Amino acid sequence: MKKIISILMVLAFLALTVGCTQYHARGAGVGGAIGGVAGALLDRKNPWRGGVIGAVLGGIAGASLTEVSMQASQEAVQQNRPVEYRTTDGRGVVQAYPLDYDAKTRCHKVQERVWEDGKLIKDQIKEICEGEKTERKY
Repeated sequence: MKKIISILMVLAFLALTVGCTQYHARGAGVGGAIGGVAGALLDRKNPWRGGVIGAVLGGIAGASLTEVSMQASQEAVQQNRPVEYRTTDGRGVVQAYPLDYDAKTRCHKVQERVWEDGKLIKDQIKEICEGEKTERKY
C-alpha cells in the first residue's frame, strides 16, 4: 500500500511541474509540501491519504498563485501602472507596482505584494526582462 501511495505522490508531483516554468514549479513545490504536511496531520485515520490529497491541492494552489503573481507583474510593466487582482471572496489580493527600467539589461523592476485576509504575506521586487541580460550588475 505504501508503495502505491509513493508512486501516486511522484506522479502527482510530475503532473504539477510538467510544462511549468521554474517559478510555477517552485510555487507548486512549496504549496505541495505545506499541503502534504497539513493533510497528513489532519487525516488521523489515514495520514498517507491526507498527505497525498493535501499535496495535490497545495501544489495546484501554489502554482495558481504564482501564475496570478506573474501575470500581475507583466501587466504592470506593459501598462506602466499599478495592477491589482482580488479573489472573488476578497480574501486574497495581489498588487504589482512598476518601479524602474534598466536600459542596459532591458529589465523592468516591479514591486509585488501579496495579501491574505488583510495580512501582507509577500513583499518582493521582481525583474521582468524583455530579452537576455547583457551583464550581471545592476
